[in-house]
Amino acid sequence: MRKKFFFVCVSALLLLPVLAFAQSKKPVDVIHTGAGDVSITFLGHASLMLVWQGKVIHVDPWTAQADYAALPKADLVLITHEHRDHLDSAALDAIRKPGTVVAASLKASATLTDAIVLKNGDSRKLAGLRVDAVPAYNRVHMRAPGEPFHPRGLGNGYVLHFGESRVYIAGDTEDIPEMAALKGVDVAFLPVNLPYTMTIGMLEAAAKLVQPKVLYPYHTGDTDMDAVAARLKGLPGVETRIWPMK
Repeated sequence: MRKKFFFVCVSALLLLPVLAFAQSKKPVDVIHTGAGDVSITFLGHASLMLVWQGKVIHVDPWTAQADYAALPKADLVLITHEHRDHLDSAALDAIRKPGTVVAASLKASATLTDAIVLKNGDSRKLAGLRVDAVPAYNRVHMRAPGEPFHPRGLGNGYVLHFGESRVYIAGDTEDIPEMAALKGVDVAFLPVNLPYTMTIGMLEAAAKLVQPKVLYPYHTGDTDMDAVAARLKGLPGVETRIWPMK
């Protein structure tokens, strides 16, 4: 009985960050892994909060999407690139605590005093979690001729390793050939938002390259999500889960 009570208590402690935010209207989903469940809170736009083994991971926190002062403090923060909707110093200040690890792309880290720089291809263990930085860029959509919204080599996507399970958070990108190396990830967050990321057709192409078990379209803007659902319906081996991420 004591062992069972101890297990229940430990499990409850690990879930405290989730329980603390349970009253929020933000949707939460759970991914099951061999190393424990990953709770995902969809804060909006490209902002995510993941909780695993009691660790809180924030991705691209932005105060326009949530009251970060009311959220669990971060063990790890990942910044994909320097644009204001992905790098928000006010949100960072609100979720920092002693020991918070912040990792960012090279250009994004230039505005931060203590960020760990991750370049495309880097792999680091951060806050007890392996994180791979992978390419994220535009090859078609341009701010001006020859000037992509997200130039190659400057922004990151991230692959997070939860035990043997891999979660790919693509950042601001299109369907780039480097995605083929990520084929078979367990979970993928892929953006679909014009003019900065992917069209619905590009999203479908990216999903076919990556072939995740679970696909979350995110950074969706004004994209017609009914059209997204219809386009992705029936992709072999891919379960598409759509949550509000405007």
